[in-house]
Amino acid sequence: MVVPAFIYVLTNGGGAAARGWAIPMATDIAFALGVLALVAPRAPSGLKTFLAASAIVDDMGAVLVIALFYTRAIAWGALAMAGLMLLLLIALNVLRVRRLTPFLILGVGLWFFVHESGVHATIAGVLLALTIPTRTRVNAAQFSAKARALLDHFDRTETATALVLTSKSQQEAIIGLERASEGIMAPLVRLEHAIHGLSAFVVMPLFAFSNAGVGLHGSLGGGVPLAVILGLAIGKPLGITGAALAAVRLRLATLPDGVNWTALHGCAWLAGIGFTMSLFIATLAFEGTTLLDTAKFGILTGSLLAGIVGAVVVRRGTSMRAIPWMGR
Repeated sequence: MVVPAFIYVLTNGGGAAARGWAIPMATDIAFALGVLALVAPRAPSGLKTFLAASAIVDDMGAVLVIALFYTRAIAWGALAMAGLMLLLLIALNVLRVRRLTPFLILGVGLWFFVHESGVHATIAGVLLALTIPTRTRVNAAQFSAKARALLDHFDRTETATALVLTSKSQQEAIIGLERASEGIMAPLVRLEHAIHGLSAFVVMPLFAFSNAGVGLHGSLGGGVPLAVILGLAIGKPLGITGAALAAVRLRLATLPDGVNWTALHGCAWLAGIGFTMSLFIATLAFEGTTLLDTAKFGILTGSLLAGIVGAVVVRRGTSMRAIPWMGR
């Protein structure tokens, strides 16, 4: 994340344009994983996990950058109320509350007070997600044993009519199976599953359509487009590959099973697809100025370039074996 921002600053210099230094830091998770799925549908799971984890951490970092560097004034009273909402959410987690309703009600309050405090409200989403429980009441082995026993009971108590409505025992087995399923499903996973369709097919497309419009007149002027393009298409691959190589050489990590350096480097290029979060930061940095269109042009161009190169390199890497001299 540091390398793209550093390249932006070096390329663009100072002045008003310097405010966009964070634009090339973020990765668009959906687009990056989408390209990987298209060009390498049989890619090792470790490669997909690496790209997803990198993109998620990038976006969390970008949200923190927004909160820290793109906030103009702080309303301390509202911020204190946001802190109170956060403490209540943490208390719900500690008390092992599993119903989502209390979390969502307090989450709305958290969003409101964060927004009113002057800190960008996107930070509320990150804080809320961190408090929703990921624990389950039963583990996989317990769920499997209970589910099998309930299904066996269901089969044994089948009536001659084959209608569940006429068999009280089968109805009890179904209710028991439903409760067991709730016990193995973490609240955070249930929430993610519930909002995935709305997020993927409504919210994100609307966001992209409303923020991606670029007036081409004058879009190439100044150093902002070049700085963004180099940050996304050069900074991201250098930063991610360099950090991964350093971690492996220092024996802090190993490559995922079945993943070679070429494929990993290709994923580093795919992480240069900034798009949605980069557009968001550009709007915060340059809203109301002529630099906004130039930044959008750089984001679209840099993301397209990084996506094309990444697709080619990943396709080649997933068809190769690991390169032993690079180490694991």
